[in-house]
Amino acid sequence: MSKVIFITGASRGFGRIWAEAFLKRGDKVAATARNLDALDNLKKQYPDTLLPIRLDVTDRDAAFAAINKTKEHFGRLDVVINNAGYGLFGAIEETSEKEARNQMEANFFGLLWVTQAALPIMRAQGSGHLIQLSSILGVVTLPVLGLYNASKFAVEGLSETLATEVKGFGINVTLVEPNGFATDWGGASAIQTSPLAAYEPVKKAFSEGLTDDSWGRPEATTAAILRLVDDANPPLRLFLGKIAYPFAKQVYSDKLATWEQWADVAVAAHGK
Repeated sequence: MSKVIFITGASRGFGRIWAEAFLKRGDKVAATARNLDALDNLKKQYPDTLLPIRLDVTDRDAAFAAINKTKEHFGRLDVVINNAGYGLFGAIEETSEKEARNQMEANFFGLLWVTQAALPIMRAQGSGHLIQLSSILGVVTLPVLGLYNASKFAVEGLSETLATEVKGFGINVTLVEPNGFATDWGGASAIQTSPLAAYEPVKKAFSEGLTDDSWGRPEATTAAILRLVDDANPPLRLFLGKIAYPFAKQVYSDKLATWEQWADVAVAAHGK
């Protein structure tokens, strides 16, 4: 049975790849983008099953209108994939107020608005699946991506809480946490802060730590996403790529060791 899938940021990268995969197998897709010209070719191929919608996810009213348009057009809403967002590269000290706010508006608040818009429909249906695009950098951090890290940590906290609130309504929530992939996330889609010379060694060390193997092939994620959408009992979290899990495992092993080392101090601070 085909599904109705709403996906943000569908003009390129993961969003475009996944939207096309859903359409190829017969699903109905509402694909949002700021520039609908990028979806023209897909619309010509799938005139009856693709609904292109112009959307800036930071506009709350527009997010609600887009979700409602999808429900009115296709009759239901099975899956929402909150994919829209971008990377802000630069040291925390370098980051301007506008850059910081824009990063949170796109990566966190945009996801929140779309989620809030979808929930009443899914509650009424008694079913639905919210797939939130987080990142390995919502689980662990890297330097020179501080605001991006923060936005994805916020997505993690929001979505983990949401999963406990909506499970009883038949709604599933999954955090998809990719490691690096060869999309334009670090290229055309990225924003760079104005550099301070003091952070050049940090940035140099970061870039020298990357290799060709650091980046997965985005097309290879399709099978995982199709399986996730079709699973009757989807996981709360799903890593994508071979680097994410060992990276997170090492960082959390270190965290647990530190908490254990300071456990006596922590318990004494309880006061009783």
